[in-house]
Formats: sequence, structure tokens, C-alpha cells
Amino acid sequence: MNWMDWIVESLWSLPTFVTLLFLGILFSIWSKFVQFRALTHGVAVIQGKYDETDDPGAINHFQALSAALSGTVGLGNIGGVALAIAMGGPGALFWMWVTGFLGMAVKTVEVTLAMMYRDTSNPQQPYGGAMYVVTRSLPARANPVLKSLAWLLAVFFCLTLLLAAITGGNMFQSWNVAAITNQYFGVPGIASGIVLAVATGVVILGGIQRIGDVAGRLVPFMCGLYLLSGVAVLIVKAANVPALLGHVVTEAFSPTSAQGAFLGATAWYGLTTGLRRALFSNEAGQGTSPIAHSAARTSEPVREGIVAGLEPFVDTCLVCTLTALVILSTNTWNREADGPFGGEIRIVQNGEKWSVTGSTDSAHLPPLPAPDVWAPGNGFFLLAEVPVENESSGTRLARVKGHLEGDASGTNGLKIVWDEPPAGAVLLKDQGIYRDLVGASLTGLAYDRAIPGLGKYMVTAACWLFAFSTLISWSYYGETAMVFLLGRWSVMPYRFVYCLSTAIVTLPGMIKTDVDLGNLSDIGTGFMLVANVPIILIMAPIAMRAIRDYFARLDSGAFGTGHEAGSIVEIVEDRKIGNH
Repeated sequence: MNWMDWIVESLWSLPTFVTLLFLGILFSIWSKFVQFRALTHGVAVIQGKYDETDDPGAINHFQALSAALSGTVGLGNIGGVALAIAMGGPGALFWMWVTGFLGMAVKTVEVTLAMMYRDTSNPQQPYGGAMYVVTRSLPARANPVLKSLAWLLAVFFCLTLLLAAITGGNMFQSWNVAAITNQYFGVPGIASGIVLAVATGVVILGGIQRIGDVAGRLVPFMCGLYLLSGVAVLIVKAANVPALLGHVVTEAFSPTSAQGAFLGATAWYGLTTGLRRALFSNEAGQGTSPIAHSAARTSEPVREGIVAGLEPFVDTCLVCTLTALVILSTNTWNREADGPFGGEIRIVQNGEKWSVTGSTDSAHLPPLPAPDVWAPGNGFFLLAEVPVENESSGTRLARVKGHLEGDASGTNGLKIVWDEPPAGAVLLKDQGIYRDLVGASLTGLAYDRAIPGLGKYMVTAACWLFAFSTLISWSYYGETAMVFLLGRWSVMPYRFVYCLSTAIVTLPGMIKTDVDLGNLSDIGTGFMLVANVPIILIMAPIAMRAIRDYFARLDSGAFGTGHEAGSIVEIVEDRKIGNH
């Protein structure tokens, strides 16, 4: 984790944020704000109005969108948003909105390019993505030097894709599920990891057709369940919503002071945290969604690009926003302490090493609101003052952490194990104990604070569904990279390693803090941006010409009015094609 800290900070430095914002603004203006076309024409496309029987591809537009959404609508929407608010404050949500809107244009461009250069030599199993765009474009094929450079860039992209698939697309999802299931039900993390690994393996053995089929059924159900639950919470907390929306806007441009469990955040940290989490969630510019959309059945590249433009809207502007509003409206991000620590605790220094000496009997912990109880693996923290101001929070506060382990001593067979405290944290702010809730666990508490039991059951169920859908989609992304690099023979070994990683990350001690969890998601995303952004920026003029040409033909009536829209069942089951 120490070296990951350094790499992530390098990848997510000022040039990265400037480039991403520039790319989104450029493509929005250049495409005449294609975002609005996605919200109108894109909806008509996924209804099957423009499908034709002889179009190449393996799945319909709706299934391609669902497969891509199953990769984006995952624990980033539950756990990632919670990280953004817990670390960056309300202002982080504003920058998530900005990223989501601009990301709609970026997604349209990168998917259009992927569709133009996808490999349809086998029409029932097409492959596409940035690696095909850069190697199959005319300049790369015509010039030997450019051909070599294109191949190297394609290999680099595939390697970063594999890294992202194993970390953010796999481990981040599995760890969050294990954490929230342990929090509410006391199930050992490794048990959840094994179940997810087996379930993922069963689905991915069927390839993109089975993934698209499962995603087409699972994504609408899980999004609907989650959105309805979130709306119910916002109805309960309706009085808080107008004021907090004001805070979201104002604190996007000003520091957020420390409150309760929240350590504080500078305006810059809120911006960078919001952009990171939104990008991790909707993946605009990362290059993953084009891989799923390349399997879509269509002869018009731009048509699928427009469908892809809907993803950031659904992912960030709907699902992520709902999660953030629930956390903010219930004051979970800056929650009060659960109660005072009843035992003795002292921070001591021996040379350059700091340590905690204190009571280890769990009976000294405050009782939790029913039906929650302290369980093995649960973490908690107290607040302490440190001598040096933190650059991210703008305060001199730090967390002194501990966790529970099963043992013969202590109440309920549990004992406290104190973690190493931050250097210089010699003065405890008070004796208040806060549960250390990272990612999805924090979202679960937010739902419970509004409607008791909703977080425990609904959010846990949503985490399992969201994580599972993301796992199966990201497995296909990595599989595509393996096919490009080594051929079809490498698919089965890759699937084994992928499923094994799902379980390994849930072993005790693998992830300890929200920073560790954030690094796990950011490292793969950051490297993919380095590989993918130059490709789509260089090739953007080709995509823009195609977009202008497509809409000129659409507006002139070249495509007619389209076919009659299919029923929900026909669309989900891919039974309606063209006039049939």
C-alpha cells in the first residue's frame, strides 16, 4: 500500500484533472452537446426501433448497454460514493455531476471509435476496444513506424486493462461485499469472497452472450430496487434536502470544516475526490465500455455511441447522486460518536514508534443501536490531534483505530486490538467511539439511520447484486485483453486467476483503511487513462465526422421513423429484430 500511495498520487495529479475536464468540455462543444441527443435518440435506439436482422453483432443495444452498465453500476455507486463524501465532503458530489455530464460526450466518442474499428470477422463474436482502434486505423496500417507504435500502445492499454480488471473491477467489489456482510451478519469475509468467486465463474464460462443475457435481466432489477429505496429515504428526510443541495454547490468551491466523524476537506481535495470517484464509477475515458458495446448488433457505429452516452447519466447523475443524497441527508458522513469509550486508553512514544496502550475488553465499547451488535472484524476509531496540518483535510485531526477479534477473554468472546496510531497523535480529542465504516458499510448505515433495517437488508442485497454484475462484466473486459495479447487459449487461465482474486482480497488484513480501498480502485483507472486518453484524442476528428454525418442522415429522414418499439420482454430477451 505504501508504493500504491505514491503511484496513485502521481497518476491523479493536477495534469490528470485538467486533461479530463478539457476532454469533456472539448467533446461536448465539438459534438454540439451530443448529451441531449443521447437522452432522446439513444432511448429510441435501445427500444429496438432501428434494429435490422442482418446487422453484425452478438447482442442487442439494450443488452450491450446493460452489460456496460453492469460494469459501471457497481460498488462504485454504493461504496465509491460513500468514500467520496466521507473523504471530500458534500462538494465532492458537485464535481461528480460535472464529470457525469461531460462523461456522456466522452463515452459517445470512444464507443463510436470502437464500433468503427471493431473486429467482426466472426459476426457472432465481435471484439473491440482501444487496442483495436489504434491498430486497425488506416494510418497505423499504412505506415510501418506508426504500426509498431500503435501495437506498443495497444499492448500497454491491454496490460492496464488487466490491472484495472483485477483491482477496481474485481477486488474493490468483492471487498465491499465482504465488509458489509460481515458488518451486518457477522459472516467471515472469505466466505463471501468464495461465494462471489464461484457465482462469477459459473456465468463467465458462457461468454458475452451469457453475460449480456444475465446483465439484461439483473441491471434493470437492481437499479430499480436501489432507486426506489433511495427515494423512500429522501421522502423521509425531505426537509433536509433543499439545504444540503445548497451545501453541495457552495462547498464545491470552499473548504468543508471538520464535523463529527468527518475530518474536514479542502476545496481542492473535494474536487479531486469527486472526480476520481465519478470516473471510477462511470468509467468515461477509461476505455472499458467500448469493449462491451463492440458486441452490439448494429451497422451504424454512431448509433451505439449514442446509446453509450446514456451510461454516465444513469450511473452518475441518477444512482451516484441518490447514494450521496442519502448519506448527506441522514448526516451519516459527519455522524456523532456512538458513545464514549468506557476504559483507559493512552498513546505512548517509544523512540520513533507510536503505540496505543489501553483496555482490550470489548465491554468498554458503547452499545450499538439495535439490531446491530459488535462482531469480529468490526473496526472503530477515536479522534486525536496531531502537530502537523493534513494537506487534504486542512485540519490537525487524525484517527486512532482499533478492531475486534474473537478471543476467550472479553464480553461476547471479543477483544480489542489497537492499531498503530498516527505519529504525534498524543492528544485524544475526546473519548468518543465511532464505527469505522468504509465504503458500502457507510451507505448501509445511512439507510438504517433513516429507515431501520433498510441498510441491513436492502443495501446488503444491492451490494451483492451490484458487485456480481460488475464482476462478470469486468471479467469479459480482461478476457478481451487476453485474447488480443495471447489468443483464445489464454482465456481459461485468466478466468481462474480472476475468480481466485475475488476470494483472496477478502482475507483478513488485506484492506484496512478507506485510503487503501481508494488506492485499489484508483491505480487501475489511472493507468487506463494514461493509455486510452491519447488514443481517443488523436482519433477524435474521425469520430466527430461520423457523428455529424449520422445525425445529418437521421435529420434528413434517411433512416425513416424507425420500427415499432419492442415490448420490455422482447427487448430484454432479444426477441425483436427489425420488422420480425
